Parts: sequence; C-alpha cells; structure tokens
Amino acid sequence: MKPDEDRPEDAPAALDVIERAHLKEPGDASHVLYRYEAAAEFDGLLQRFWIPVWSVPPGRESVQRVLQYPVSLVVVSAEYARFYGVVSGLSTTTLTGTGWAAGVMCAPAAGSLVAGGPMSQYTNRYVDVADVLGAAGERLTVRVREAMASDPHAPTAHGAAMAAFGDALRPLLRVDAEGTLVNRIVAFVEGNREVTRVAQVCARFELSERTLQRLVHRRLGLTPKWLIQRRRLQEAAERLRARPSSLGEVAALLGYADQAHFTRDFARVTDLTPGRFAARYAPGS
Repeated sequence: MKPDEDRPEDAPAALDVIERAHLKEPGDASHVLYRYEAAAEFDGLLQRFWIPVWSVPPGRESVQRVLQYPVSLVVVSAEYARFYGVVSGLSTTTLTGTGWAAGVMCAPAAGSLVAGGPMSQYTNRYVDVADVLGAAGERLTVRVREAMASDPHAPTAHGAAMAAFGDALRPLLRVDAEGTLVNRIVAFVEGNREVTRVAQVCARFELSERTLQRLVHRRLGLTPKWLIQRRRLQEAAERLRARPSSLGEVAALLGYADQAHFTRDFARVTDLTPGRFAARYAPGS
C-alpha cells in the first residue's frame, strides 16, 4: 500500500476530504501525517488509515481541530487504544511532546458492527478498544505498538500496523444490508450540495422520516439533520479558507436562507464567526 500523494497546491480543497474536515492552523509544523487508503477487500467497512507522528517543543502544545465525518474511529497509540463514536461538535486533540498514533476511519456502517450494538451510546465518547473487540482488540494494540516502536516514520512499520487493523476487523465482513444502506445515505448527503432538507433524503431512498431517523440514530448515533448540517459546515470551512468575495455568497451557495442563519450555525460548532474563521485559517493569514 502506498500513501496518498499530496494534492497540488492549486488543486481545489474539495479534492482532499481529509483537509476539508481538518481545521489545521496555518504554519502548524507539529506533525507529519501519513495517509493510506484501505484495501479493496474492506470496501463498505473501512475507508482510510492515518498515522500522525508529532514533535512539539517542550512547554508548548498543538491543538488539532476536526469537523469529524459521520463515522467511528479506531485509534492506537503508545498510551491508549480507543474506539471513538461520532463527535457531534468540533473534535479537538491536543498534542504535546513526541509521539505517534495509528488510526482507521471506518465507513458509516462499521461503527455498530465494531460496537456490537447501536452507536447512539458512543456519541461524543470513546471506550477502550478491548471493550468492543475483546481479545482481538488486545492483540491489535500489542501488534500496532510493536510495529511502531522502532521507527514510527517507516513505511514497513505502517504496513505492519495496518495489517494488524485488518486482521482485527476482517471478521466483521460482510457488511449487512442495513449498513450498506447507511453508507449509501451518507454518500448521497455528502456528495450533493443541493440536499438541504431531510425530506430530500427520505424521497431519494423511499423511507419515511421516522424510519430514516431511527436508522441513522441506530447506526451513527446522530440524526439525518446533523448529516446535512455537517456537510454544509465542512464545505463552508473549505470555501472560507479560499477567501470568498463575500460571506453572503457562501451562505447562498450552501443553501442558507440568509447570512445570519449561516453565521449562527457555523459559530455554534466552531466557536468562530465565518469572518474570524477566514481570517485565522485562510492561507497567508
């Protein structure tokens, strides 16, 4: 497996789904991030691996902020091994000292398969990997730590760590029919800017609103309305980093009735108004 190639500097941010969600501070050189697509055999279950290796000067810290996708995560580091549910607001991780982590971003369907039950109990929280995977989680933790111990930058270490994740999660294949439907629903919302109402999702998949609500709550731990809002906020963050000519234009492109509504939604999640966000995160700021 080879890491994703870096996108050209002049390519649209939309081509990089990780950077779209990751609100990285301009000039942040605290870490190197290695990224790998999951093997084809895991289609519908796993999406991608990421392996950050960081070095933060003594007495300082680097806060990583993410508008997380509607998926669960499995992450192993030298200090912890965790299964994360979806974070409804802004996900923050503070890096200090030196370290590494190896994580896999699951497909929407995978969370309840890993957890063995509804994802609603994991929204905005995490548990130890062994709590959901048992002995397989314990073996995963040992193998990843052994792989990364000598040189966390080495491609061979990354390959061994990803193989450990694959062995731990492969028994969850094949994805069930309901899980496949959830994957399709999320892909539909994320891939269509014109989707601004839950009724549009119901019509596309011929589901009642109550059935859709229950399905998304069970498999993701959140609501169909949240799915739509999260996609809009991610796209807003992307456009604001491109220095738009006006905030009203961004609000209109995202389907908001007015700029005030857009500003309230954006500030509620990021703690920054769109104007302050653009000033802080746009290149050259």
